[in-house]
Amino acid sequence: VGEITILALIFGLLGAKLFDIFENWGDFLKHPSSYIFSPSGLTFYGGLICAAIAIWVYARKHNIGFWHLNDAAAPTLMLAYGLGRIGCQVAGDGDWGIENINPKPFSWLPDWMWAYTYPHNVNEAGRPMADCVGKYCNELPVPVYPTPFYEVIMGLLLFAFLWSVRKKLKVPGTLFALYLMVNGLERFLIEKIRVNNPMDILGFHPTQAELISTLLFISGLVLWIVLTRRAKTTKSTS
Repeated sequence: VGEITILALIFGLLGAKLFDIFENWGDFLKHPSSYIFSPSGLTFYGGLICAAIAIWVYARKHNIGFWHLNDAAAPTLMLAYGLGRIGCQVAGDGDWGIENINPKPFSWLPDWMWAYTYPHNVNEAGRPMADCVGKYCNELPVPVYPTPFYEVIMGLLLFAFLWSVRKKLKVPGTLFALYLMVNGLERFLIEKIRVNNPMDILGFHPTQAELISTLLFISGLVLWIVLTRRAKTTKSTS
């Protein structure tokens, strides 16, 4: 387990940085050395994909049940995603949403849960703050949706859901397939109000996260169908 954790950590960080470079290629070309070694700028899906490939290779080499391994990791992956977004919200690392000047839907809702300017953000984005000296003295001129906070809530709720059904799913791999589907759906929906760099593909302009989240959902659905049908076939022939 220790070797797998270290492997996932190393390849997860490499993948997260690599996908962030692909997503922000123009910024990377301006300052490649500082961009590579910057602790900021990590893409979750890049880490997930590269770590999964590394673990798959390790599991095959050591004859470890790959689907059982993935099922064991699925709920905690969702939990880690939600908890990781706390850092994004507190630091203000650019994972915020689009501008939001709409009135609050509920008067009791704190302002920062609906529209937030991310004062003292680590990206130093926006305008200078009055009476602030030193680094991180900027805030956004127009409030935005605090999407990292929304993802904290959704991550925790989806973790609770996956944890509650883990013993009810008897076919190995189906819990992981379910994780792929709910993770992909959550990220696709949040991208609708999140700031990101769009791509240009045959006249369409999806973000990298929208493409990957769609592929994750489809992959999870296909995996669920294949595994459950295979299990039924095996049961009927035994």
